[in-house]
Amino acid sequence: MDLEFSENEIQRFSRHILLREVGGTGQARLKAARVLVVGAGGLGSPLMLYLAAAGIGTIGVIDDDVVDLSNLQRQVAHTTDRIGMPKVASATQAARAINPDVNVEAHAARLSADNALDMIGRYDIVCDGTDNFATRFLVADACVLAKRTLVSAAVLRFEGQLSVFKPHAGGPCYRCLYAEPPPPGTVPTCSEAGVLGVVTGVMGTLQATEVLKEILGIGDTLSGRLLVWDALSAKFRDIKLRPDPSCALCGPQATIKNLTAHRPPDGSSRAG
Repeated sequence: MDLEFSENEIQRFSRHILLREVGGTGQARLKAARVLVVGAGGLGSPLMLYLAAAGIGTIGVIDDDVVDLSNLQRQVAHTTDRIGMPKVASATQAARAINPDVNVEAHAARLSADNALDMIGRYDIVCDGTDNFATRFLVADACVLAKRTLVSAAVLRFEGQLSVFKPHAGGPCYRCLYAEPPPPGTVPTCSEAGVLGVVTGVMGTLQATEVLKEILGIGDTLSGRLLVWDALSAKFRDIKLRPDPSCALCGPQATIKNLTAHRPPDGSSRAG
């Protein structure tokens, strides 16, 4: 890979280039990479900022929400003076303030059964920063169908979870961990149960770390492992995951071949 760097870029990424595991070749890989962030909220905010700072060449972000005062306790890409602004526009502004050379592809839309495969297929790695199970399962299914690596994180109250799913490389998929969404109302959302703001910052930053590792091909992948962090006890747990041979999405007898099941009964394409 032969991507040229300007003098400004060499200075900006000098601490990366000094790392034997990164160097100029690794930095070129980051510059050539295309990463999609689904959700510009609590997880997507630190994730986007660190991806931009690291030199990811193209960051896509999809979100149909606007900045609200209640977001600012944890969604650090947004500011008080941007209340009412589309989150993708605010996040784009924040990312470019850190790295003016980053190419941000902002999609002010909701991921749906109609656009998910096309959207996800444009990127190398997909990051799930959403806050509802409908969209999580849509992203997970689309990533398997499009053979894209998924870096997924979730938070609630004082706890966070993180894993990397890439069944196209032999690992388990999201449905190997959670076969189906829980019944509506059984698992509260952050807006119902609350979340300590910094927990989203920690987990979003860990997501960014795993993205960089996947692109650079360094370290131990989280594929096949679920990392669980309890902020109150300051403890991490590492749970082993294995492909489920009966998985409806990635198993030998998979029954999920498209995203039709994600279409609401009324025929509309909204999800999540």
